[in-house]
Amino acid sequence: MGSSLLLNGPRFFEVRNKARSRPAVTGQRALCRIMGAVTCPMPRAGWSVLKRGEGLDGSTRSERLQRVYAARDNRELADSYDQWAQDYEDDMLSLGYSLPAVAAGFVGRHVAPGGTVLDAGAGTGMFGSILRVLGYEEIVGIDISERMLELAGEKNAYRRLHRMVLGEPLEFGSDSFSAAVSVGVFTTNHAPPEALDELLRVVKPGGWVIFSVRDDVYRNEGFEEKQASLEDDGRWRRVTMSEAFQPFPAGNTSHLNRLFVYKTE
Repeated sequence: MGSSLLLNGPRFFEVRNKARSRPAVTGQRALCRIMGAVTCPMPRAGWSVLKRGEGLDGSTRSERLQRVYAARDNRELADSYDQWAQDYEDDMLSLGYSLPAVAAGFVGRHVAPGGTVLDAGAGTGMFGSILRVLGYEEIVGIDISERMLELAGEKNAYRRLHRMVLGEPLEFGSDSFSAAVSVGVFTTNHAPPEALDELLRVVKPGGWVIFSVRDDVYRNEGFEEKQASLEDDGRWRRVTMSEAFQPFPAGNTSHLNRLFVYKTE
C-alpha cells in the first residue's frame, strides 16, 4: 500500500508514505487549480470538489472567510475551521486565493529539497500538496483544526500531521527543521507575533522561516516591531520582503498581504 493515515488520539496524525506507489495526484490538481489551468489532464472524478460549491455565490464564500477573521479565541477559531473544512478549498480557490502559489515560489527559490519542512498552519494541505509536486518529500504539518488535518492527511503529501496551535509552545525539539513556512496564518484574530519565536526555535541555524502577514496586521498589531527585534537580536536576517499584493483577487475583500523570507542565525 502506498500510504495510510493512522490516528493515535486527537492530536497526532502519522502519514506513512515510504513506498509511495501512488503518485501525488491531489498535489498536481491543487497546483493546476491554483495556477488557473482549468484544462489539466486529470481524471474527471478528481474535480468533484468543485461541484460541491456550485450553489454558493461569492458573498457566501466571503462570509465564511470573514467568520474566521471574527473568531474571539482559539476554541472558536478551531470550531469555525472544522465546520468550514469540507468546502474550504472550493471556497478559497473560487476567491482566487494566491498565497500558496506565491509562497511556493519563495520556497523554491531559497529552500533546497532534501531537508524537513514544517508547514505551520497546514489547513487542508493545499500548500503541502504544491511543495510535494515541487520535490519536497519530508513535510510535517500542524494546524489548529482536526477536521482540516484529516483532509490534509488524504493528500499523500505529509510525513506527519499534528494538531498544534501557533502562539503556544510547539511540541518539537529545537533545530528540528531545515525550514518553517506559514501561509495565511498571520492575519486578523489568528496567530500572534510571539508565534515567530517558536518557529525560529524549531528551525536549524542557517535554515529558513518563510511566512505571509496581512499588511495591516503587520503594521498595526506588532509584527513589524517583533520581526525587527528578532533581527536586532541576531536571531535571523531578512532576505526578502515582497510588495503588498491582493491574496483574494476574485473576492470582495480589499486587504493586502506580504511574504517574508528570513534566514536563521
